Amino acid sequence: MSRIDNRAFVAGEPDFDHLLRTNLERVFNEREPTRRMTALEDLYVAEPVMYEPTGVVLGRAAISEVAGRLLSQFGPTFSFVAEGEAVGHHGFGCLRWHAGPDGGPTTVTGTDAAEIVDGRIARLWVLLNPPPK
Repeated sequence: MSRIDNRAFVAGEPDFDHLLRTNLERVFNEREPTRRMTALEDLYVAEPVMYEPTGVVLGRAAISEVAGRLLSQFGPTFSFVAEGEAVGHHGFGCLRWHAGPDGGPTTVTGTDAAEIVDGRIARLWVLLNPPPK
């Protein structure tokens, strides 16, 4: 079996770390709806899909609503924090994160896995880790 020279693929890859960290900060940590929507327009394709453990979210406006509800539900100092550096190749990247109130215990941990098309998030899978036993 022959092997493809991967250097051509790597050169055209997006900056997974920058894109996924920016998504956490500008979308999922943004409490102001207008700024959050501007970030979604910058970071996502026109018709993105987000897969959550409990359902599928279609479109930028619906993703913004989900992010806003999460922030409201968990309080004014709740935020998502990236862990390590995002990794990816061939248009698919992953970033681990944890979330909780400032100075408080971690409420949830997980990974965002994203399909990137033309430098923007087309599909986002939100993978939640099971709570510690």
